[in-house]
Amino acid sequence: MRGSGFLAIWSDVAAQDLTDYRHWLTREHTAERVTTKGFLASRVFCTTRDDINRFFILYELETPEVLDGEAYLARLNAPTPWSQRIMPRLGNFMRGGGAMLVRAGRGEGATILALRIEKLPGNPMTLAEALVACDGVAAVQIGATDEARTSVPTTEKGMRKEEGFFSGLLLIEALDGASLQAALQQARTIAPDILGRASEPEVYQTMFTLDARIADFG
Repeated sequence: MRGSGFLAIWSDVAAQDLTDYRHWLTREHTAERVTTKGFLASRVFCTTRDDINRFFILYELETPEVLDGEAYLARLNAPTPWSQRIMPRLGNFMRGGGAMLVRAGRGEGATILALRIEKLPGNPMTLAEALVACDGVAAVQIGATDEARTSVPTTEKGMRKEEGFFSGLLLIEALDGASLQAALQQARTIAPDILGRASEPEVYQTMFTLDARIADFG
């Protein structure tokens, strides 16, 4: 939980592309990103479902301005050959970034819900504090997406078949799946207007993390 900005990305990967994607992500792409000015860390998660290879990536940024800053746009407009091979193969691609409005709790949970929300809570901290008080919940974050900064046309954006958009991010991190489901039920009780417009509450588990301070891309 570093910085005041975030970038959240979801995508599906076909079975035949899974090995190539995982190697690209962990051996090149995340290192390339976190060595870009303003990027602080990369956290990669995979869904616990057996019927699909779905991934969620959370990039932690110094500020939201990183999203349309010179350094990051230069990366997006000069994709590597490996990225050029992978990007067109990503399905159900969703991408959005902006300001992390509130954080509650300490540390990071191994099991998470990463919900795309179309309506932001009137008092984000009240919701975050209520959820982080649930048994087994390590942290809660709520972010607001900046459409203008996220929607800048780039070479990489043009390589993808699709790119959905969303208004905000609700991230709940827990110690285990049972705690996560209990927190989700609490969220539905205290904020039905928010959760009623959220994406499917899929459970993700940590797959790979990389901090800018230890990244070695060279």
